[in-house]
Amino acid sequence: MSTMTASPADWKDKKRYLWLLGVFVMGLPIYGYGLVQWTGLSVFWWLTPIVVYSVIPFLDHVIGEDNENPPDAAMIPLNADRYYRWAVAAAIPVQYATFIWGTWMAITGDLRWFELLGLFISLGMASGLSINVAHELGHQTSKIERWLAKIALAPVAYGHFYVEHNRGHHVRVATPEDPATSRFGETFYEFLPRSVIGSVASAWELEKTRLAKQGKSVWSLGNDNLQAWGLTVLLYGAMVAWLGWPALPFMLFQGLFGGALLEVVNYLEHYGLKRERKADGSYERCQPHHSWNSNHLATNVLLYHLQRHSDHHAYPTRSFQTLRNFDNLPRLPNGYAGMILLAYVPPLWFRVMNPKVVAHFNGDMTRANIKPSIRDRVLAQYRSVTA
Repeated sequence: MSTMTASPADWKDKKRYLWLLGVFVMGLPIYGYGLVQWTGLSVFWWLTPIVVYSVIPFLDHVIGEDNENPPDAAMIPLNADRYYRWAVAAAIPVQYATFIWGTWMAITGDLRWFELLGLFISLGMASGLSINVAHELGHQTSKIERWLAKIALAPVAYGHFYVEHNRGHHVRVATPEDPATSRFGETFYEFLPRSVIGSVASAWELEKTRLAKQGKSVWSLGNDNLQAWGLTVLLYGAMVAWLGWPALPFMLFQGLFGGALLEVVNYLEHYGLKRERKADGSYERCQPHHSWNSNHLATNVLLYHLQRHSDHHAYPTRSFQTLRNFDNLPRLPNGYAGMILLAYVPPLWFRVMNPKVVAHFNGDMTRANIKPSIRDRVLAQYRSVTA
């Protein structure tokens, strides 16, 4: 598929109002409750996973890919258009309304176990999707938007992401040193604890180093981790004061579920890819081919172009509406929504993605980021194939 770039004179963002889908999905648990009341069908407590794992992949398949790029002349006015910032920030009030309502419903709604489980998963997924809102806001230079990123991370209790993603992952991406880069042959269930533990440790060390240069303690109020985690403590504390202690485990577990949703996206974004080392031991600059890309339209508008991940990592300060498609990149066979389901079933994931990693490196697996415990076996296998 070749990239299409429209002429500046007649170019318009055809997805301009579709970006509001990112706001819409924040309220899926509430819409599900409305459908339960309207139809009497308990299945709608599960509306969020139904939409994300069924409707969105189906639309990705039916609608297909969008490979159009804005013309260069449109980039500056497109980036300056405040509508796009509001289209992201508007998701936060809906996110908070859903979180507060969902926790209240879980404690006071007298739900049957499968209804409560559906609400828990739906709310956890909405919280996980909200991390992508924080991701977009956290990459901006405005102090207001950066604080909004921390606010968006509070319900999901994932405040360290604000530090680690921007100053850790973007520096070490596609290297063995990055906890958020998955390795060839590593299952999602092996990757999850490694990424979570490594990312929290990295975020703490990054702030400790930054604050030490300013002559401050890591425990100072200037610590971005403590600020973000403090917002979670305030929010959870207020909910417990209102609804009682039973609200706390529900909030914590929906946050863990939401964090796991972020991590499965991390898992598929750089699987097996690795930057080359230079003679001085440092890594080459991150290039578009160090990320798996997807142009499937439905998931892209849901996630603010996150699937154009190659351009995002090559140029991290680009706003989502200006991210570009490139030809000849590592490409996922479906959108993120569909690929997540594959990641949950390791044999299927390996069957689909391992050949793609091998093909990307033309069989030279010495260039891949391989799980250490199987590295020798993998190199021997593909050395014999390519010999």
